[in-house]
Amino acid sequence: MREISVPPLVTVPPETNVTDLVLRQAAKASNPALFSRLDAAGQWQDVRATDFLADVSLLAKGLMASGVAAGDRVGIMSRTRYEWALIDFAIWFAGAVSVPIYETSSPSQVAWNLGDSGAVAAFGESAHHEDIIRQAASSEGLTGLRHVWQLEGEALDEVRAAGTGISDEELEARRSQASLKDLATIIYTSGTTGRPKGCELTHGNFVELSDNVLATSLGQIVHEQARTIMFLPLAHVFARFISVLAVAAGVTVAHTPDIKNLLPDLQSYKPTFILAVPRVFEKVYNSALTKAEDGGKGAIFHRAAETAIAFSRARQAGKLGLGLRLKHTLFDKLVYGKLRDAMGGQVAHAVSGGGPLGERLGHFFQGIGLQILEGYGLTETTAPVTVNTPGLIKIGTVGAPIPGNAVRIADDGEILAKGVCVMRGYFNRQDLTAEAFVDGWFRTGDIGQLDGQGFLTITGRKKEIIVTAGGKNVVPALLEDQIRADALVSQVLVVGDNRPFIGALVTLDEEALPGWLQRHGLPASTTVAEATVNPAVTAAVQELINRANQSVSQAEAIKSFRIVPSDFTEASGHLTPSMKVKRAQVMKDFENVIEEMYSAKRTTHA
Repeated sequence: MREISVPPLVTVPPETNVTDLVLRQAAKASNPALFSRLDAAGQWQDVRATDFLADVSLLAKGLMASGVAAGDRVGIMSRTRYEWALIDFAIWFAGAVSVPIYETSSPSQVAWNLGDSGAVAAFGESAHHEDIIRQAASSEGLTGLRHVWQLEGEALDEVRAAGTGISDEELEARRSQASLKDLATIIYTSGTTGRPKGCELTHGNFVELSDNVLATSLGQIVHEQARTIMFLPLAHVFARFISVLAVAAGVTVAHTPDIKNLLPDLQSYKPTFILAVPRVFEKVYNSALTKAEDGGKGAIFHRAAETAIAFSRARQAGKLGLGLRLKHTLFDKLVYGKLRDAMGGQVAHAVSGGGPLGERLGHFFQGIGLQILEGYGLTETTAPVTVNTPGLIKIGTVGAPIPGNAVRIADDGEILAKGVCVMRGYFNRQDLTAEAFVDGWFRTGDIGQLDGQGFLTITGRKKEIIVTAGGKNVVPALLEDQIRADALVSQVLVVGDNRPFIGALVTLDEEALPGWLQRHGLPASTTVAEATVNPAVTAAVQELINRANQSVSQAEAIKSFRIVPSDFTEASGHLTPSMKVKRAQVMKDFENVIEEMYSAKRTTHA
């Protein structure tokens, strides 16, 4: 199959905008809780739809009184928290356009987002964020930025108080002004290459996509009795779309800004579904494995994991035997139930996006009773183009198109997208917009294939395909995902463009390393730098690479590697906030290591 188009299940009136989703919930007799917040005593307190609407309205009036006009851009720089969503909707109620900024952004990055978008105001979470915003505005001469408010302290009360002279009629006129075709937000790409581009996402992108998602079997998961906890950055399109989708469905959403507190928050809040990027699921698996091995129960965990994977595969194939059922029941009591309890005990589903999860990990979680619904999309597509649903799932794929969307595979394998999810263009960049579309289809830059049932599989990124000196095309993700799945490894970067063979840079997982060293009879105090040259560690990584090499041809196999002593992190500039590796930056910063690897191999074979 080369193309599939799924007609929309819901037709949304053209005068609709995102704010109507809040009114929809506030008008219900049930008055659902849209959010939960931790109080001073550490208890979760619900925020009902009518209370949320009332506060959003006060803040929107304050923005209007402060001179924020319809269509004006307003920045938000904060960690994931309740006030992020509150301000986001207040900006929309005031008829303005929100511009999210990652809270880890540097002053120059903040200046770019605010300057390029022409923002007239911005919210920073704390005094630290306000200082960065003001520093950015001063250094770049952003004279149009008239207001900077904090989410903490008394600033929001001042905004509320400023709007007392704005009538309900004035607010309603402003709120209802935007329609489906109008701009809702400008989200800047996280920038794995070059300057971030501002993706223009409309009210229609959010509302039409949300209502069509809810019309699928995903509505069985995302509904008024459901609860989720948001820990991904709301500046990222994936979390942002789910945030809007939750309001559309009446889901109760909690927030946790620090992933280090995730497990305690999961256990106290007890969500029914979660969303995460693949690296989070890898970490959950590897942490459980490491804990089991450290406690001398590694063999049991490995058998349990293999049983979970086999169980899920057999069930998907419709060939589930009695013996496997019995083994699965045993391990459910010994292992799987404890894993579910660690995540609060109520989680039955998870939505994964932002990169490929991998078939093995998908089957593992499915097998322990947590169904991961993997989807695919980009900032430019308001997150999901395709997604697996409870009623239409094939593990190892990223699902079929959401109703209202279409996918086409170009002659060179590139995935093209069309439909309610696709942005209207790049802000103030008609040249880039023209390049991004062909005959009305958006060029995703990803390589993939459709099977006979319309399920999409991602095989790589077009710009990241490596062409060796011998002319062999290599998709690095096929190797990287397999190697990185091991607890010992944190990150992997496959290299080899215009080189005689494929090589790799590997970093070690600092948290998992001490336990691994102890289990292999080595001092747990060994530093990461010492471990990179330890023969036992090197041999273990070589074994992982050998295993991954079995999935590719000889010409695509990794022939040499180097373990580098520093991890690729967002702080080091080597990962985007959504945990994607910035390949060009890593190759630049580790140029000497790469050159040494190739020269050493040449010398060996001389």
